[in-house]
Amino acid sequence: MNSLADFHNHTCLSPCASLELSPKILVNLASQRGVQILALTDHNSALNTPTFEKLCKSEDILPLCGLEVTTVEELHCLCLFESAETALAFGDKIASSLLKIPNRPESWGDQPWVDENDLIMGEVDYWLGAASSYSLTDLGRLCHEFSGLWIPAHIDRPTQSVTSQLGYLPPDEYDALEVRENAGHLEILDLPLVRGSDAHYPENVATRTCRLELEQMSFNAVKDALKRRRVSAF
Repeated sequence: MNSLADFHNHTCLSPCASLELSPKILVNLASQRGVQILALTDHNSALNTPTFEKLCKSEDILPLCGLEVTTVEELHCLCLFESAETALAFGDKIASSLLKIPNRPESWGDQPWVDENDLIMGEVDYWLGAASSYSLTDLGRLCHEFSGLWIPAHIDRPTQSVTSQLGYLPPDEYDALEVRENAGHLEILDLPLVRGSDAHYPENVATRTCRLELEQMSFNAVKDALKRRRVSAF
């Protein structure tokens, strides 16, 4: 089956995202806009993934529960997992590696996690925009230990990407690369290319997507489609 996917989205938990963009709003908008495979990738935390997972299942959307992790090199990687439970366990590892800078909501934004009715369940009191102590390579190894998908984020962006921070893409076992625009020259890397909206506001949802050819609607089928290059980013 040919399925529409959005690999990169934030919610109100990310300090740089709108408080309006709760998991409920994200999932509802994605459903309205035809997305069938949806990722949640808040900065350095998976605390909104349980609510997200529940809402996705109610809308017959395949959830990719994950995080956008900032490495020690100050670059971003998407780490995606089959379940919220796994994402939370991985998130605990990331949380323990972060420099705990007290959050300043008035400057950096609030960081609440919420339930399916948008009721606040708690708020992270340290800044989620900080870098972890994991290097790019070490993060990839950890992600794969949790059977996740490891995808360097927005590699064609001039800030906080592998290419902006390192100047090149080190050879490694990436599952895919996320691109924002038509980066056809990256095909020489022989890696699948995916796209995500990187939504921080409701109007961003489903603005950048890709298509996967799946045998069935499951996380393992997504992994298989990427491995077999059954993905079209443009």
